[in-house]
Amino acid sequence: MKFTLSWLRDHLDTDKSVDEICSALNAIGLEVESLEDPFKTLGAFRIARILSASQHPNADRLQVCQVDAGAGFENMQVVCGAPNARAGLVTIFAPVGTYVPGSDITLKAGKIRGEISNGMMCSTEELGLGGEQSGIMELPDDAPVGTAYVDYAQLNDPVVEIAITPNRGDALSIRNIARDLAAAGMGTLKPWKPKKVEGSFPSDIEWNNQFTQACPYILGRTIRNVKNGPSPEWLQARLRAVGVRPISLLVDITNYFTFDLGRPLHVFDIDKITGKTLTICPGHGETFVALDGKEYQVNDKDCVIADQVGVQSLGGLMGGEHTGVTEETINVFVECALFNPVNVALSGRRHFITSDARQRFERGVDQAMLPDAMEAATQMILDLCGGKASDVVVSGAEPQWQRQATLQYKRLESFGGLAVAPQRVIQILTALGFEIKDHNDQQVTVEVPSWRNDIVMPMKMAQHSSIEANQGSQLLQTAQALEGEVDLIEEVLRIEGLDHVPAVSLPMHQAVPQAAITPDQTRSLLCARLLAARGLIETVGFSFVDHEIAARLGDAPEDLRLLNPISSDMDQLRPTPLASLLPTAQRNIARGLGNVAFFEVGPIFTKDGEKTVAAGVRYGYLPRQVSGKAPEVTLWDVKTDVYSVLDGLGVAVESLQITTETPIYYHPGRSGRLSLGPKNILAYFGELHPSLVKEFGFDQAPMIFEILIDSVMLKKAQKKKTPFLSPFQPLKRDFAFVVKSDVEVGKVLSAARQAERQLLSNVELFDVYVGDKVTEGYKSVAIQVTLQPQDRSLKDEEIEAVSQKIIKEVARLTGGTLR
Repeated sequence: MKFTLSWLRDHLDTDKSVDEICSALNAIGLEVESLEDPFKTLGAFRIARILSASQHPNADRLQVCQVDAGAGFENMQVVCGAPNARAGLVTIFAPVGTYVPGSDITLKAGKIRGEISNGMMCSTEELGLGGEQSGIMELPDDAPVGTAYVDYAQLNDPVVEIAITPNRGDALSIRNIARDLAAAGMGTLKPWKPKKVEGSFPSDIEWNNQFTQACPYILGRTIRNVKNGPSPEWLQARLRAVGVRPISLLVDITNYFTFDLGRPLHVFDIDKITGKTLTICPGHGETFVALDGKEYQVNDKDCVIADQVGVQSLGGLMGGEHTGVTEETINVFVECALFNPVNVALSGRRHFITSDARQRFERGVDQAMLPDAMEAATQMILDLCGGKASDVVVSGAEPQWQRQATLQYKRLESFGGLAVAPQRVIQILTALGFEIKDHNDQQVTVEVPSWRNDIVMPMKMAQHSSIEANQGSQLLQTAQALEGEVDLIEEVLRIEGLDHVPAVSLPMHQAVPQAAITPDQTRSLLCARLLAARGLIETVGFSFVDHEIAARLGDAPEDLRLLNPISSDMDQLRPTPLASLLPTAQRNIARGLGNVAFFEVGPIFTKDGEKTVAAGVRYGYLPRQVSGKAPEVTLWDVKTDVYSVLDGLGVAVESLQITTETPIYYHPGRSGRLSLGPKNILAYFGELHPSLVKEFGFDQAPMIFEILIDSVMLKKAQKKKTPFLSPFQPLKRDFAFVVKSDVEVGKVLSAARQAERQLLSNVELFDVYVGDKVTEGYKSVAIQVTLQPQDRSLKDEEIEAVSQKIIKEVARLTGGTLR
């Protein structure tokens, strides 16, 4: 929410500086996000007259000028290259030491081609106020020499921008901001009550409200014979200052009241309305073109305003282009409505419409201001556009917004930590617009003002449908009383000053509870610690990546694409953390980091929802060893990373199955998938696909991995058994099986493991042979099995029986034969 200091002073009688006002705003919870004070940046620029201009002796395109810039700067020599510099010209002068925002320089005294130059004559472009100009600014001859340019041009009006929390819809009004500041001692709130404009004829348009749930109360008024055109400069300047583009008198007036009173209005061109009735109703699939030039299709959840032809406005969001006013408009119908906040919010979200009207309606506007706002807007239209006004037509009635709240003074200290005197409490609440209904030494009861929708929010009995009527009524009253009291405590404390609340230490005997984290968070943190212990550096990347990068790394569905990204290269929810890690690795390599070992534990987004994945990238060489050599990173290194993490997370790594079924961004022949069964996929590891190596700008292929933490945590997390050292000697036996070339080695290992689970403690691969000693289309897979007896030494026949089980199981599951 933006406003200017002069606009604020329309409602607040104050002599405080803008810095004091900003400090007060921060103290009362209306956080200042920015302050633009033109005088601080442009106050040094002065109006000056060129007394003489002569050719520079050493430069054809330069002139040596004598300049009069008022007291202290009566006769300054300035070297100027502007083609329009001439004797008698009144222009803008910047003395030595001035910062020139348009050129981003601070002026120093010096010589230009041998001639002294003490300052600079400027264009508005160099002041940062206008477009490109071919010369210095030319001002009227009667412009007062020596005066600050910002004063002359009326640019010395600071602009303040404050952050608005969702509950403070009232603070989207300059008048209500002034009210808060007045309560904080920054001045006195000026009285405001618009004069009633008597109608001189019946309105040409009537209301027909068929959707009272979405629009319970609406006013309208015809104004004939208006003259629409450009707004006066004061109105245009105010709108530009708060970021609104001036359009025309009628439109600018509605925008003015949107900011001034927090009251959105809309103006229809009557001559473009078909029929004599505007109907408020749900949509029925119609399409209409709004004032932003876009076409929208409405449904039965949208509140629309329609004439006999069709939809002409989307209630609370935006008017229609067809009935919008132009410079040719003569007769208008002014709409002042109260729309349901939830309905406006959902419609705005559904149609992706963000407007000043939506911002206010979805937070809740003043439910009692409609008649006064209509009178104020009517008067301004008559004053600036002329014309005659009709009677006001009304549909519905002002809602029953009246409610009370009670504050016990002792609660201020027990709940808020600050004791405030009763008289001060009453003073603060009265200044904020609360009407005192009753008070004594113990408590005060107030009537909540109509613009404070955040105080004692109404609760419907429907929310307590499972409770008996009497009990529900009692609970409702209790809840509302407590809610109202804490709301009033907040109001008193923020105006009194939260910085006055003393800091209190917790009692020594009261233990501070440990932070509560979920099992999911515990597993993610452990995963990060395990990877860091492996020597990888943790990174934290955005969940948004470039759409093209996401498409290369799996999938980039349109329903996961951002409609309003923070930048053009962050428009897609990422399908894998590698979409963030790979560009990060490439940037670090380009800046001289030859060896990369990065990881990230974070979210990914797919059509099935959000998941947590740990991913890593290794590139270059491992740390130098004692021998002096630094081994090159291979896929076995990332495989070891994955195994170490899974083992640390409680997975029985000896039961993992390895296959080559990996995502498309892995090298098809140099990657693997780890799983516990065909569906419980736990991790991928391997080399980046060759086509992506070049696209990402790597000189050699980086090694990558992904660990699907959710799968580990939710499905297959196991408690690790305490190792038991058997007193009996382990036995090792080697087997070589001939299998078809397309049989995965992992299947051979898995078949051997499940042949005898009691005695087999380990099964590992030690050779794969393809050559002339094996039939073409087949390969020899050599494995070593370890038998570990626990309670006795094994006999030869027992060892032979286990060997036969292994041979039969491998044959059954893989078709392999003993070589």
